[in-house]
Amino acid sequence: MTTPDVKAFFDEATYTYSYVVQDPATRKAAIVDSVLDFDPASGRTRTASADALVEFVRMAGLEVEWIVDTHVHADHLSAAAYLQSRLGGRTGIGARVREVQETFGRLFNEGAAFRRDGSQFDHLFEDGESYRLGGIEAVVLHTPGHTPACTTHVIGDAAFIGDTLFMPDYGTARCDFPGGDARRLYRSIRRLFELPDATRVFLCHDYKAPGRDTYACETTIGDERRLNIHVREGIGEDEFVRMRTARDATLAMPRLLLPSVQVNMRAGKLPPAESNGLSYLKLPLDAL
Repeated sequence: MTTPDVKAFFDEATYTYSYVVQDPATRKAAIVDSVLDFDPASGRTRTASADALVEFVRMAGLEVEWIVDTHVHADHLSAAAYLQSRLGGRTGIGARVREVQETFGRLFNEGAAFRRDGSQFDHLFEDGESYRLGGIEAVVLHTPGHTPACTTHVIGDAAFIGDTLFMPDYGTARCDFPGGDARRLYRSIRRLFELPDATRVFLCHDYKAPGRDTYACETTIGDERRLNIHVREGIGEDEFVRMRTARDATLAMPRLLLPSVQVNMRAGKLPPAESNGLSYLKLPLDAL
């Protein structure tokens, strides 16, 4: 199986890993799960994290074919639109983004101008769909549970799994967002465990498990299957659902959930400017 080159970029403010994935033979590249910096206190966006990706791509002489989000993130804003304006390429997300747009379109009382058909993205990936990154074969797996629209991109021997799993010593993603489902997450993870043990797994987040001093972004399917503290071999579906449901009940709402979703369901674009030329993010009261 072909091995793509993977360069990781870490945003410590949101504990997010972004990736530039390239076919070394053709220099064709994809960007996965980018970050647009955002200060909720001031409402200011910055592009420092995204500009680091732009600089790397240009210095390496890469051609960006895809700018992918594995799901509609609830903990950071996507820089997909900004990166596309600088580097080209096509934006893409899982086809079930329409469900997320419908749910949050209602929550934020978006009018008819906000389309709920996923057309803000250049491409909607279907479950099992294949594509190529240069000369490397890639396939998209629908892996819902954390959100309805979560996907995993398997590019050669590397799987970019979004928030489906964390490092084995940290476990699994929460399932208490609208449309989340612990039972579906368990089944999605079991689907991932069918990949070869040597498959490299690249995570969207790391929070440093107790006793670990450094952040980490890469593991393997074999290590996840044998060692993951929440869902390793021998842990059944009902046991996992009980654990995940109880754990989720103790978790605070992510700090950037409300601003993030409004941008990310628009493929990284800010809401349309109002008559004074400014864009606004809504804060629904007592709704979640």
